[in-house]
Amino acid sequence: MSAGAPPRPAGVDAELRARISALSEEGWEIWRRFDTEVRQNEWHPFVPADYEVVLDALIELRAPGLRFLEWGSATGVITIMADLLGFEAYGLELDGELVDVARGLAERYGSSAKFVAGSFIPSGYRYRPKGGDGRIGTIGDGASGYPALGHPLEDFDLVFGYPWHGEEPLMHDLMRAYGGRGARLLLHGGGTAGVRVFRDGKQVV
Repeated sequence: MSAGAPPRPAGVDAELRARISALSEEGWEIWRRFDTEVRQNEWHPFVPADYEVVLDALIELRAPGLRFLEWGSATGVITIMADLLGFEAYGLELDGELVDVARGLAERYGSSAKFVAGSFIPSGYRYRPKGGDGRIGTIGDGASGYPALGHPLEDFDLVFGYPWHGEEPLMHDLMRAYGGRGARLLLHGGGTAGVRVFRDGKQVV
């Protein structure tokens, strides 16, 4: 994990904003096709975040040398946004076909974001909440993706998640167990609007 708190860079210029806008528009078009061709035939957990809301949060938090991870990166739009903003950006996604889509999208937008097929749950982790219900909701089972990423969870400065309702406690538990000291967890959705930012288990934004 990167040390220190370097100063934030200047705002997003018009050219980069236009590039990210085009990325978002293509992301929504990919989603519409996915919803028609896949989700209307069988249930799938992928639902896109509000890209503009997440973008605004990433702009506020960007700084040189920060490493970003998206849990459940799907088509990769948010991870690519992070890369274009200057983060060292990685995405983990269980669905290998969506990983292929994300890699293609990254190539089209000149992004070096890295995508790996695998679970964002580290090997050996067991969710044991105080209430005793250790189900992991829609997150799904699969081999941990961290070995293929080349970084354990503790190496990331910012981790983004878009939990379905009821999955947020597990994400907090993962950060307590494996996240780096001072790392920020960004959560969007889960029954609330906007992007909430947590550091060491406490909400800061």
